[in-house]
Amino acid sequence: MPRARQWPLAIALAALGALPACAQHPSAPDDPSGLPTVAPEAVGFSSQRLAAARAQFDRMGSAAFMALHDGRLFVSWGDVVGKYSLHSLRKAVLGALFGIAVGRGQIDTAATLAQLGIDDIPPGLAAEERQARVIHLLQCRSGVYHEAAYEGAEMIALRPPRGSHAPGSFYYYNNWDFNTLGAIYEHATGAGIFEAFEREIASRVGMQDFEVADGSYFYERDRSQYPAYLFRMSARDLARFGVLFQRNGMWEGQQIVPPSWIAASWTPTAVDNADIGLWYGFLWGILPADSPVGIGPAYLAGGLAVQFVFVKPEDRLVFVHLVDTDRPVSTTGADIGQLFSLVLAAREGGAGGH
Repeated sequence: MPRARQWPLAIALAALGALPACAQHPSAPDDPSGLPTVAPEAVGFSSQRLAAARAQFDRMGSAAFMALHDGRLFVSWGDVVGKYSLHSLRKAVLGALFGIAVGRGQIDTAATLAQLGIDDIPPGLAAEERQARVIHLLQCRSGVYHEAAYEGAEMIALRPPRGSHAPGSFYYYNNWDFNTLGAIYEHATGAGIFEAFEREIASRVGMQDFEVADGSYFYERDRSQYPAYLFRMSARDLARFGVLFQRNGMWEGQQIVPPSWIAASWTPTAVDNADIGLWYGFLWGILPADSPVGIGPAYLAGGLAVQFVFVKPEDRLVFVHLVDTDRPVSTTGADIGQLFSLVLAAREGGAGGH
């Protein structure tokens, strides 16, 4: 299912008036994640207040939700072991691999498509389009509006005409950019995306469920020669991915993703959603401190409006939310927003992240 463009709605709603806590049962981790687990009170959250969030989770039909403070798990609900499609969250996963490769000098983000020999099926790229640089693709500013695999109807409807914007001059959330980045990565490193993720990240941070077979390529050869690279992952593995970024790319004393890459990924380059002050960096969404929703600074990797990794570094918080999108989806952005709001409201004295 191609990626929809409604996912920021959940974050917008997260900052709007949390509901009062009502249920009385406590919240406690209940999964074999291998992560350190603590009672909510140990990290400044109220079990009583989290009971309202648990009641919301039980109502909304999601697959899994986890919340961690500095890598310590204090909420774990649902099936955190099951593997679900990440949809557009795949792009932040590729972004981590890109950062590693750039740090090793394998990829030059200033290289142009022409220098890299990038073209596509007829109608191929124009000379001006081939002047787009790798950094422009990371920022969704390539100016290449060729058809792409795995595009949703909304993306197609919003796609500008070919040649309407010079490379680097205009933001458009563009599956052609994302898919081509996958091909650039594989050519530069000589490794498949899914094999590289298992070797470079999953095995190094102790992911328990991801296998290379959980990745697949989605081709639409009548549209583009570049496939989408699709991931299925569990919530407990995504929790480790979120903590890796929350800890600035460090895991147990090893620097896995360069801090400079995370800083660049989380530097606003273009407005994605002006209503909520959401910006875009390198394959991540960004809520600055002055965002109207009032929960920034925070950083979002999201897909299909329901799959999320939410990182709030100043409060050392990571949330993971997944839905089983292989079935009809009843979970809405409003549901997720209310869930996030209730969890954030459970901080005791507003100091849960400190």
